[in-house]
Amino acid sequence: MNNSVHYWQALNHALDQQMAADDSIVVLGEDVGLYGGSYRVTEGLYAKYGEWRLRDTPISEGSFTGMGVGAAMVGLRPVVEIMTINFALLALDALINMAAKVPFMSGGQFAMPLVVRVPGGVAKQLAAQHSQRLEQTLMNVPGLRIAVPATPQDAYWQLTQAIHSDEPIILLEHELLYFTQGPLDDSLEAPPMHRAEVCREGQDVTIVTYSRMRDLSLQAASKLAEGGIEAEVIDLRSLRPIDWDTCAASLEKTHRLLVVEEDSGFAGAGAEIIAGLTERCFAELDAQPQRVAGLELPIAYNARLEAASIPRLNDITTAAKTLCDV
Repeated sequence: MNNSVHYWQALNHALDQQMAADDSIVVLGEDVGLYGGSYRVTEGLYAKYGEWRLRDTPISEGSFTGMGVGAAMVGLRPVVEIMTINFALLALDALINMAAKVPFMSGGQFAMPLVVRVPGGVAKQLAAQHSQRLEQTLMNVPGLRIAVPATPQDAYWQLTQAIHSDEPIILLEHELLYFTQGPLDDSLEAPPMHRAEVCREGQDVTIVTYSRMRDLSLQAASKLAEGGIEAEVIDLRSLRPIDWDTCAASLEKTHRLLVVEEDSGFAGAGAEIIAGLTERCFAELDAQPQRVAGLELPIAYNARLEAASIPRLNDITTAAKTLCDV
């Protein structure tokens, strides 16, 4: 495959390739079989691989995620789809107390080749209980690894790599990315799963971001360039571990740091990014690092209030200009 595809199609292609090559890969979740997945990610796979390998589960996230943990312990390579990250709250015992800790507590006797795919983020008027971004909850768990693909190419690469890993991997997929399009070339060699990508080079300010905010940050960088500010944009691609080296190398050049995240700022991913880079690069910074983040309140159903509660283009450009004293 070497063309422009939707994000969901890239995930589907990765799953199809891996399931064809390895009979130990099974998919568990609500509506992943006959229906083809809430976001079409498993579309067509049920007909190819059957109900044993694509298991439609009851509405019981704790149970089927726990079943995925058990399956991983006995030699299968399960891919669990939790329909939305809001429902992952019901599976935290399986994720935090089981998946993250079994390899450590067994002295390495049990690997944990478990992939958990989780759609999340602020979509379109899904209201407070269905618009959560819980990356900060999962980032605080030693033993879990977290990938945040923002493009079809990364979705393909990182899901493929996650399936091959013997560690528990959470793939956080933003709900508004599924029907975005971009190039996918499955013949390209993948970078390491947790390596950040410099999406745009610049010398005036470093914008560090992830997931859906990648595109918004690139738009902001283009706007800033019109006014003479050249922003370097880094897509982290991973939140645990974080590629500190790529970020630090950028700060050695720009000396200014702006972190853009959709989640609310307090105790979030951005706080960890700024703390980690300040520890590593304090002498390189010419200005206080800044964050552009969601507001500290539940997401409203009203469309205008919803849009106002998460970062917008002008928020990023204004913060960058302030950092650059423009």
